[in-house]
This record gives sequence, structure tokens and C-alpha cells, in this order.
Amino acid sequence: MQLSAFGGLSAVYTGLGGGRNVGLTAGADLALPPVFRVRPTVEVRGTYPMDSGSIVSQKDALAGLRVDFLLGHRMHPYGDLLFGRGEMNYNSGYFYGNYEYDLTTTWVYSPGGGVDFDLGEHFGVKADGQFQKWGSAPTASGNVYSKVVTVAVVYRFNFNRGGYR
Repeated sequence: MQLSAFGGLSAVYTGLGGGRNVGLTAGADLALPPVFRVRPTVEVRGTYPMDSGSIVSQKDALAGLRVDFLLGHRMHPYGDLLFGRGEMNYNSGYFYGNYEYDLTTTWVYSPGGGVDFDLGEHFGVKADGQFQKWGSAPTASGNVYSKVVTVAVVYRFNFNRGGYR
């Protein structure tokens, strides 16, 4: 098993009126032993807006399953499916229909993927993309579809006396 933590910057395209912002994303992964060069992983992550943009800022806390594909020694592509809660904070109120929205809290579904690139035994970098479905939104469908692109630094904890294999 392997435990790692990551932190970085995210570009968030909110899916509402062309809004976008920048956020901090941090998380942790607990990787289980690989089976046939595929490693199941449990992931927890959260994103908090640094810049709330002009329309809406989104923050979330997500958890779910990730599958790493161990194709080489340094590069590890993966796919994930995350689920959790999120909050949309409308900066100056958002008018839809006869209502003004200030804040909505809802469930978030987030499939995505990315690649981890090892720089050494402990450190690496991550490039990640998520396509998120937010419910309870002020739109005709009641949903908002946002896109999140993250670049992060990864730190892997080594609990093995002999190092990694």
C-alpha cells in the first residue's frame, strides 16, 4: 500500500455564464496493491477558491475511487470517479427566473483523469482534469457542468524499510 498527498492550483470553468476562477486543491490517495499493472486507489480531495471570479465561485469536498495504470517507471495515467458536496457562492447574486441566488449547496459527481509523473522516490507532479456535474443550480436543467484542471505537487510517504519496488 502507498499513501500520498498532493496540493496545487486549479483553473475552474464554472459552467455558469462563462464564469471561471482559480482555486487551491489538496488531497490524499491511499493506493492498494496492484493487480496486473492496475492499482486501485481511494482518493479524497477538496478545492477552495482563491479568486472568486466575476459570477460564481465553487468549492467542494470529494472522495471516490481511482484506478492507476502502471505502464512505466515514472509516468502513471489514471482515471477516477469522485462524489461529494459542493457550494456555489454567487458573488453579487445571480438572477434566474424570478429568484436571486446567493448560495447553493449540492451534490457533485466528478469523473476525470490525469497523469502522475515521478520526479524521485518521494516527489512527483500531477496534471488532472475533472468534469463535474453540480445539481440544484439556477439553470433550465437544474444542473451546472464545470471543468476543473489542476497542476499539483505530489509527496509519497515511504513506510517500506527497503524503499519502493
